[in-house]
Amino acid sequence: MSNELVFYTHPMSRGRVVRWMLEELGEPYRTEQLDYGSTMKAPAYLAINPMGKVPALRHGETVVTEGAAICAYLADAFPAAGLAPPPTSPARGDYYRWLFFAAAPMESAMINKALGVAPAADQERMVGWGNYDLALDTLEKAVAGREFLAGDRFSAADLYVSGLIGWGLQTGGIPQRPAFQDFVARLSARPAAVRAREIDDGLLAA
Repeated sequence: MSNELVFYTHPMSRGRVVRWMLEELGEPYRTEQLDYGSTMKAPAYLAINPMGKVPALRHGETVVTEGAAICAYLADAFPAAGLAPPPTSPARGDYYRWLFFAAAPMESAMINKALGVAPAADQERMVGWGNYDLALDTLEKAVAGREFLAGDRFSAADLYVSGLIGWGLQTGGIPQRPAFQDFVARLSARPAAVRAREIDDGLLAA
């Protein structure tokens, strides 16, 4: 069975952060570009992701959906790239912590704020992010004054968190605080990040 990497995406989607991850790996992959409302909801793709959403990844017989899960999977599937701390490293805890904090509490807080939905004070314990300000301040403390989120080298956690913050800075979901701006500016200058943006921007322009 082929171990080909097939990346299902749209250039204006959460797939942009997975593209960056694939470019960091340096492994060959094939892109299947889908369109909202048509091929993304067609039976062929629903067999890959019944949600009809991107991104998704097929690696041989393995299918992974959800951006953070794809990044974590690729870091483990291709350990030579060094995009995750070793399983026994103390940094592995921070790696998991911030990768999935960004994917769940922080993104949920941002989306709910954009939709004008906020839990009442007595409901905050029911939601994973508590409230938007709490989630935002927690994220700021995580990135402020730190070169990397997990140990002393770049990892998929830095990539994913930077991608989320960058999206938030562009859309207004995250305020223009210096800690956020500095973190994104530094990481988005990585050669793989630049290549990934050029690819997706080129697809949008086509």
